[in-house]
Amino acid sequence: MSDPHALAARTGLPAEMLYLREALPRDRWQGHAIPQMAAFWLQMHGGFRQASAAMARVVADHRAGAIDTRAYHDRLLPTLAQFLQHLDGHHNIETGHYFPQFRRIEPRIAAGIDLLDRDHEAVHAHLEALAAGGNALHQAVRSGDPAGDHASRLNDALDAAAAPLIRHLDDEEDIVIPLITLHGVR
Repeated sequence: MSDPHALAARTGLPAEMLYLREALPRDRWQGHAIPQMAAFWLQMHGGFRQASAAMARVVADHRAGAIDTRAYHDRLLPTLAQFLQHLDGHHNIETGHYFPQFRRIEPRIAAGIDLLDRDHEAVHAHLEALAAGGNALHQAVRSGDPAGDHASRLNDALDAAAAPLIRHLDDEEDIVIPLITLHGVR
């Protein structure tokens, strides 16, 4: 039986995990004096969204025939490498440092933090597929082999990763930003 709260299946957080966002709704985050840590969290997530959108534009250009595979490689791989490194590091810090702290500060949201940890595992599987696809494309381009199939597979992997990543970022913010703000986490 599949988990309705699994990242790939859900369209938002379960109702019982939304009480923090209800106490501090998104529309109050910008006007509310959120702590520097919460602002930094949003900035990091904004960077992941921007990188994802930039990569989607490169994929669209490649699929439309506006750029060849070599140009696709040259435009996509630097962004992809930075994206993978930063997102993996960000998740490791969250899982290893912040999430245990959040569980102690707000025990009622422990199930939500557990959900976010499971999301990290699901997102990590996408990151591994993206890294493998990027490496395969790079090796093919570097060796002069036809790389079109590698580019197509990487396009598909980027498509598959995009929606779950955005879902995770949104859901994480709905828990973490109010928690940090309401509890004065530093």
